Amino acid sequence: MREIDLFTDFSLKAGIEINPKDIKIDDTTLRDGEQTAGVVFSNDEKIHIAKMLDKIGVHQIEAGIPAMGGDEKESIKKIAELNLGCSILAWNRPVRSDIQASIECGVDAVALSISSSDIHIEHKLRKSREWVLETMKNGVDYAKEHNLYVSVNAEDSSRSDMEFLLQFARTARDVGADRLRYCDTLGILDPFETFMRVKTIIDIIGIDIEMHTHNDFGMAIANAIAGIKAGATYVNTTINGLGERAGNASFEEFVMALKLVEGIDLGFNTTLFRELCEYVARASNRTLPTWRPIVGSNLFIYECEDKIKGVMANPATYELFKETDVGLERKYVLGKYSGANAVMQKLKTLGYKLDKKEAEEFAEIIRVRTVASKRSLFDSEIIDTYKDYKGSAKKLKPVKGKVGAKND
Repeated sequence: MREIDLFTDFSLKAGIEINPKDIKIDDTTLRDGEQTAGVVFSNDEKIHIAKMLDKIGVHQIEAGIPAMGGDEKESIKKIAELNLGCSILAWNRPVRSDIQASIECGVDAVALSISSSDIHIEHKLRKSREWVLETMKNGVDYAKEHNLYVSVNAEDSSRSDMEFLLQFARTARDVGADRLRYCDTLGILDPFETFMRVKTIIDIIGIDIEMHTHNDFGMAIANAIAGIKAGATYVNTTINGLGERAGNASFEEFVMALKLVEGIDLGFNTTLFRELCEYVARASNRTLPTWRPIVGSNLFIYECEDKIKGVMANPATYELFKETDVGLERKYVLGKYSGANAVMQKLKTLGYKLDKKEAEEFAEIIRVRTVASKRSLFDSEIIDTYKDYKGSAKKLKPVKGKVGAKND
């Protein structure tokens, strides 16, 4: 057997066969995302975000924490009353008063969260492992009595003793919990460790697993995918990766990575990604960086001559997906690395044209100006430079359908 065949055979056996219909997104922008220090969504913003998530196609929305009361409880109740196509889940401690508050909001699912690591049990809860198991059991019993879908969240799973975590998962399963949320609360795992831990729980206990991954070391997306490959069927995400400290697994990044890197298409309306990410960025008073994966405008902005030449010949040379797939648009800017093809393409979008020889000369002028200003030029500057180069506005060669100059 050839080495390449051995590699392919190993790769196919490394995980399980994944059916896209089995993978569900439980987006927690409205709960864990809002727990980002300094972030507060208004009730109207929460409702709008929930509607957009549903329109995109998410399977479940973690709408908030009813036990907080006030506006929080009111917004969750309003979201539940929208009759969206997705499930509405509320976060709770595994205590009756929390669960009762969720019931009053009209949600169809609850997350019951309790710590499973010894450091949390000893220093945060100041209780015992036995107390944790009994409290969790009582919470699940009460939720199931009210016909709720139940996710049991093992907070700090990644630092939990594996034997106790297995006992925790088994207890949750036996008392009727529908799934276990595996929480890498401090984002300390790598994808290899994640795969082994999650697969161990699934193989031994046989309960549905949800991945809740934080991004403290930049591996939230990779760990979420590793969990899926190990057999997890749910993933917690947030828009723009919002969340405490370094944030959570980014919804838009996870969905597109799963689709284009792993070949698992969840069937979401990705054309709304940029609009939703921009809305959440403004609502959370956070900027949306131009270099952000998937929805950052830089993904489809070109300056380099060879890149523009390649894209003009075939977009697939430098693009894994169409700009319209995520609600962006392709643009060209002129700067230090631009050449004749870049010049001609950019001028065409502005309604002007040069022949190849003129474009080469013009590109050199552009390079000098951009180096002096230490940035690419605004459209208005390009047009002024063009007019200077041609000597007079009367010598311009307008293209049919000429558009006015606009700043990038």
